[in-house]
Amino acid sequence: MHKFLYNYLRQSVRRKLGMTTSVLVSPYRIAREFLNFKTTVIYWFRSAVLVTIGILSAGFGLKSFLLPNHFIDGGITGISLMVNATSGASLAFLLVAFNAPFIVLGYQQFGSSLALKSTFAILGLAMAVAFIEYPVVTSDKLLVASFGGVFLGLGIGLSIRGGAVIDGTEVLAIYIGRRTGLSIGDVILIFNLMIFLTAAYVLSPEAAMYSMLTYVAAAKTVDFVVEGIEEYIGVTIISTHQEEIKTMIASQMRRGVTVYAGKGGIGKSNRISKNIDILFSVVTRLELSKLKVEIAKIDPNAFIVLSKISDVKGGIVKKRPLK
Repeated sequence: MHKFLYNYLRQSVRRKLGMTTSVLVSPYRIAREFLNFKTTVIYWFRSAVLVTIGILSAGFGLKSFLLPNHFIDGGITGISLMVNATSGASLAFLLVAFNAPFIVLGYQQFGSSLALKSTFAILGLAMAVAFIEYPVVTSDKLLVASFGGVFLGLGIGLSIRGGAVIDGTEVLAIYIGRRTGLSIGDVILIFNLMIFLTAAYVLSPEAAMYSMLTYVAAAKTVDFVVEGIEEYIGVTIISTHQEEIKTMIASQMRRGVTVYAGKGGIGKSNRISKNIDILFSVVTRLELSKLKVEIAKIDPNAFIVLSKISDVKGGIVKKRPLK
């Protein structure tokens, strides 16, 4: 197995560099190719696991909560549920049929990777709805709206984490937003408002209102899954005591800090100030209060700018450095 992988990597390097089979490939290039290969395999395996769990969760939300009680959700899934409730058509077929145009649109906008993963996700959800016998958990309307939305949102969120979509609304929103100037949130809001108004007319006002609760629960769950449990805050600090603040962040907060070279603008004295170092660090929401206090101890007049960050990778934010 190791020999086969070694030969595969060696041939891969030769193809990329246009080498002939008689040219020797250095161990360094083979090691780099192995790193690229391992990273790609891990990426696709992680995506497959997340999308598969997302499919199972979304299927559970649909068949155990929403479908038996004739509730709908927002987006393309909501349209599929509404058509299923009024016509009796197969939900699995409707999910594929209504999402197919958005897979093509996603391919045009974002490339083959998203289209391939989304095709797998949507077909997988359709098969889960068609063939897996999920139990009907409850008929209580409030529980159906709440937990149906949670499990459906969990499925959508995990699929997004895996780089796929099981509902084409986001793709449509990005496409329209790029051409109209509307934000993605505005497009999704208008789209879902039309769906719920139609549901109030076709089904009943009560069903539409419960479906809005389902949508809210699903949307909040998607945000929770996609953005993560911890909320990260980017902190930009401008102070004349930057050395002390930098030492405090590294030693007391045990967080990384990046230093940018900057120059002050016109201040109280109406003069351009001298060159100054700008500090940037990333902390969690729970650590923000402590950081502000420690900065105030050093420089009460420090200028601090906070920006929300959905996720981070690397550095020493998620894992504290050893002493």
